[in-house]
Amino acid sequence: MPIRVLQIVTTMNRGGLETMLMNYYRHIDRSKVQFDFLVHRPEEGDYEKEIRSLGARIYRVPALNPFSPAYFKALNSFFSKHQYDIVHCHLDCMSAVPLSVAKKHGVKHRFAHAHSISQDKDYKFFIKLIFKRFIPFFANELFACGNEAGNWMFNGKNFFAINNAINADLYSYNDSVRLSKRTELCIDDCFTICHVGRFDYPKNHPFIIDVFYELLKLNPHSKLLLVGTGSTLQTIKSKVNDLNIDKSVKFLGVRSDIPEILMAADAYLFPSVYEGVSLATIEAQASGLPCFFSDRIPAECKVTDNVMFIPLEKSPSYWAEQIYGCRGCKRSNNLEYIKAAGYDICNKAEQLENLYLSKVGAEVE
Repeated sequence: MPIRVLQIVTTMNRGGLETMLMNYYRHIDRSKVQFDFLVHRPEEGDYEKEIRSLGARIYRVPALNPFSPAYFKALNSFFSKHQYDIVHCHLDCMSAVPLSVAKKHGVKHRFAHAHSISQDKDYKFFIKLIFKRFIPFFANELFACGNEAGNWMFNGKNFFAINNAINADLYSYNDSVRLSKRTELCIDDCFTICHVGRFDYPKNHPFIIDVFYELLKLNPHSKLLLVGTGSTLQTIKSKVNDLNIDKSVKFLGVRSDIPEILMAADAYLFPSVYEGVSLATIEAQASGLPCFFSDRIPAECKVTDNVMFIPLEKSPSYWAEQIYGCRGCKRSNNLEYIKAAGYDICNKAEQLENLYLSKVGAEVE
């Protein structure tokens, strides 16, 4: 019988964190380690059908509210009915909340995982900073997607970095795939830039639109591909319409063909306000795209030579000029760079599997 590890998440839609988890889940030996998921949303997530097909159980609790008796009642009820040796929490600053209940119910191994180097500066920001301080009291293992995320989240405590690994072979550049997808997307003769990311504050979509508006002045036949959904989607669509560039911007929604879309594009734009080691940045580099990242993104996100960091304070026209300067660049196959940097899931999944097994005293082959 495999050991069962409880992954605590907000939801299992196609976000970076969730995709990272699915990459590991698909590639671990599920005869030895099986995942279950505790989610904080009532609606079905994009990955849930696949999750169940792989043998996981999905449980639901209300949205996380550290001041809600009903929330703690739901958590206590869950942990009183379900026993786990390992829980792995992916709620960033708020991970201490469910881990405190897990500790109360005798869960031996309580993992907190940092996925970002900051949080949204909204009304919840200072509450999150307070709860962040409690993570080391309730977690006895600390993990992070990278060094900057771990240092920010855990305030100098020791942690272990787990790479946001991808199935690198899927992103290996292929000319025929590129041509086919460009025809499908009706961008055959267009200079095309791409962004993959949830529509919310950190991804900085308003700035993406400003940069693209300037790019259209350099090349009116340019196209922008935006992959994802989220809370600011309608606001961004309105901005695109107001600028009268709606015929040049393609909102592609949630997609399962990310490798092909990246191969179809000519440049990748990622001007985030903050990030951890974003899965999307690794995927874009793996596809051989010239990548343009903001200087707010950790330097450790750069694992190939096709990356330029640009200060976020630079004007949209400056960004556009740098991006347009890459036109005609020869696409490279970066498969070996990705593998050498430790971002190939085929190798990293075994590492995580062995980590879980070692915690419960199972034999590691």
